[in-house]
Formats: sequence, structure tokens, C-alpha cells
Amino acid sequence: MKLALFDLDHTLIPFDSDYEWGEFTIALGWCDGHEFKRRNAEFFAQYQAGTLDIHDYVRFATQAIREQGAANSIAAHARFMREIVKKGIKNSAQALVRQHQAAGDEVVIVTATNEFVTRPIAAAFGVTELIAVELERDAGGQPTGAIRGTPSFREGKVTRVQQWLADRGGDWDTVETTFYTDSLNDLALLEKVTHPVATNPDERLRAIAVTRGWRILELF
Repeated sequence: MKLALFDLDHTLIPFDSDYEWGEFTIALGWCDGHEFKRRNAEFFAQYQAGTLDIHDYVRFATQAIREQGAANSIAAHARFMREIVKKGIKNSAQALVRQHQAAGDEVVIVTATNEFVTRPIAAAFGVTELIAVELERDAGGQPTGAIRGTPSFREGKVTRVQQWLADRGGDWDTVETTFYTDSLNDLALLEKVTHPVATNPDERLRAIAVTRGWRILELF
């Protein structure tokens, strides 16, 4: 098997989907804009510094959909896809995914953003296999604010991909893997795969890619 793994935010799409969803909920009047922006900026700074507590962030990021309920949240996300996401998807990114699919590679999006935000985005790329932060749900199927299982964040991406492979009777030694990402937070998975590709890389990742001779791709 050949496996093409893609980070999502700033890799396949030129923005952070979780951040843009938060901005969208502000525009809908679902939360206090000033307080949300303040806390979101704090979390983003922690993400960039590599110090983010993903559990704290997910509780924050899912508060609006927990308060609004499934019907309102799903309807709002459909608008979000039409008005924000689909307008931001670049032809170059779609072409790269299709290139791997046409070659017969298994394409998987591996993202630290939660499944509610990202599953429709994966579908827009024609990708059915998504490894995202899974949300714990109560007896009624509503998100609780907690994470179910291992979050696909930093070293957790390696764990989740390994689980995905094991569920299909494979392991790292039985697949040829390519991983595209922009972020140093994904260093553990970059070091694990056969072909690491620093894609639209931040400066820290770019420096490491140059030093190690990894491919650098400017997708947009």
C-alpha cells in the first residue's frame, strides 16, 4: 500500500479551519466576540509555541456547538462550507490530492482540528478517510467538550495513523508513506514516514527541512 497523508490547515487549505469556524460563530452571534477572540489568540500563540493543551482548546472550540445543538450547528456549518471553505480551496491543492488518488494511493487527512469542523472539508476534497480529533458524546449523541481517545495532535498523529494501519492489518513496515504538512507541531509524523514533505512550511519547519534534505512544496 502507498499512503498519502495530508495535514489540513495551512497545508491543503490556506487558513486555519478551526479559527475561521470560530470567527463564523461570532458573526452568527453565538458567542461574545471580544472574549472569544482574546481566548482564541491565546490558544493560537500556544499552538505556535508548541505548548497548547489540546483538551482545554477543544472544550473552548466546541462550546458554541454544544450550546446551539445539532440541528443549528449542522445548518451553520453547511453555510460555513459554502461561504468560507469552498471559496478558499485552491485548484493546486485539489490537483495534488487527485494525483495521489489517480495513482492508486490511499489518501488520508490527518488533522488536529475536530471532526465536526473537518469532516465536511475532507469530503469537499473527495477524501473519505479522516483522522481528526474525535469528540466524546453523551447518551443523546451531543458533544460533551471532551476528546474521545487519543487526540491527533503532535505525537498523537503517529499513534492515530498507527491505529488506522493496524485496523487494516498493516503497519509502518508494510506501507510507503508520504506526509504533507506546514507545521513543526507535526515533526513526529514527518520523522516517521517514508517521504516527508514540508508544505507551505513555517520558518522553523523550513529550516529543519533544508537541514535534513526534505522536499519543500509551496502549494499556494
